[in-house]
Amino acid sequence: MAERSTAAVDVADNSGETSLTAQADQSTADGVAKNRERDTDSDEVQESTRTDGAGTTSPPELHSGHKLARRYRLEECVTRLDGFSSWRAVDEKLRRAVGVHILPADHSRARSVLAAARSSALLGDPRFVQVLDAVEENDVVYVVHEWLPDATELTTLLASGPLEPYDAYQMVSQVSSAMAAAHREGLAHLRLNPNAVLRASTGQWRIRGLAVNAALRGVASDTPQRTDTEAIGALLYAALTQRWPYESDAYGLSGLPKDIGLIAPDQVRAGVHRGLSELSMRALANDGATASRHESPCTTPEELVKAIGEMPRIRPPEPAFTAPPEYQRTTYQQGTYGRQSPRPGVTQPIASPPPPLQSRTGKALKWAVSALLIAALGLGSWQLADALMDQGGKNEDPGQTQTNDGNDKSPKKPAGGKPIAISGARDFDPLGDQSEKPSDIGKVYDNSTATYWQTDFYLSADFGRLKSGVGIILDLGKTQQVGKVTVTFVGDTSVELRSAGPDAGAEPTSLDAYSKVAQGSGTTVQLKPDKSLKSRYLLVWLTKLPIQADDGKWRGRVADIKVTS
Repeated sequence: MAERSTAAVDVADNSGETSLTAQADQSTADGVAKNRERDTDSDEVQESTRTDGAGTTSPPELHSGHKLARRYRLEECVTRLDGFSSWRAVDEKLRRAVGVHILPADHSRARSVLAAARSSALLGDPRFVQVLDAVEENDVVYVVHEWLPDATELTTLLASGPLEPYDAYQMVSQVSSAMAAAHREGLAHLRLNPNAVLRASTGQWRIRGLAVNAALRGVASDTPQRTDTEAIGALLYAALTQRWPYESDAYGLSGLPKDIGLIAPDQVRAGVHRGLSELSMRALANDGATASRHESPCTTPEELVKAIGEMPRIRPPEPAFTAPPEYQRTTYQQGTYGRQSPRPGVTQPIASPPPPLQSRTGKALKWAVSALLIAALGLGSWQLADALMDQGGKNEDPGQTQTNDGNDKSPKKPAGGKPIAISGARDFDPLGDQSEKPSDIGKVYDNSTATYWQTDFYLSADFGRLKSGVGIILDLGKTQQVGKVTVTFVGDTSVELRSAGPDAGAEPTSLDAYSKVAQGSGTTVQLKPDKSLKSRYLLVWLTKLPIQADDGKWRGRVADIKVTS
């Protein structure tokens, strides 16, 4: 288990690290009482010159209010370690909060930090916290990155308990997909831990410190894919059990008992999802020394993504229904205006109004109208019967008997157009970023256009360039002949109809498993396949959103979906 020992050493090194947004101190295995220093006093932040392992000096003395490039104003020092410091700062030009890593230009790791930051910035994947600037200036190297004030570290989330199975599934799915994309571009993290994984207010998981955190600490690996895969397994293990899967305590989590080795999450804590438990073991035991109970180990993020795709989808929990308060009947006392109401229990006689007076003229008019209506009904019935008899005479020849010997070439009315019931539906997000309002999904087939399901909001009509689209998977209950799907939107929306194969035994969970069969745009779109279509699972795939609000946010709204044969 060479890779496991490397990860364990990395955990011990992580005990001195503090994230840029941490709100509480994290206890460590070597007994360090605090690993985050606040900028409450300049004497506490300014550290005397010392040497790190490479023999370089610590960065120049900095303080709150210091500006870099006449733009980035330092606000608070959040980490000072190994000759570099990390700060919360303000970009005065764009008026936004940013994070800044600073180290001397003659630091032994300065060149590698600059190279890692620039490579990470070129990736441009929104699932990672973006590097905004990487500069060498005035004997100082600094890296500027996004600051996400509304995001919460996994460390903080786990302080209150393990994650729900759906949240843990979303976390491991999104983190694995992001790291697989990074490795395809030749980038590794090597410092994935609960401080480096954040959940945004939208539910999307973000990763910070890609390549940069490892360069700052001088961490390297001969097997970067295995290192990152094992780290993802450790994150999932912690999310399921609220325990760190090594003997050392780290990130506010207790380690495993000594001398028992690595045990599966569902043996550590009752009620752990069996599939997720096995997935974490496949990632942690990726050298095969401690193989999973049934499946082969995963040695790369790509293999982990494939394993997640083969799992049954974990659905979000049903929203809790709160019963409305019991109706309270209110009794009012009826009184007479201008007169005191009677005492309770006393019944007052109510004078009945006099009967209406009807004149002889009114009665005669009523009888006349009734007679006209009866005459009109009789005349209409006679004309209808006459028309039907004429039509029957034209269609039938009384002197001949019509037979069908199988050679009748006359056109026949097609039997299509029969409604197909939708037995179920769910929201579908190809990146697994977040649930797109799953509690409202039933409104798309409730036979009412007054209700609707809507997506989350995005900053542009093309989903903020985060994804190619979102959609709704329809389950028809069984494989059926599909002739047309009619979709009613709120706002002009672009949409595609995609279909799973007729032999699909279970609902596919990847976009590639659905083939495009029709497309269109508008508020009411009729999607007709070009050729005969048999399927059980259909995907209504939104590809461009209409603007719905004055705040400039974009979202899609589906009011009704009907399927006919």
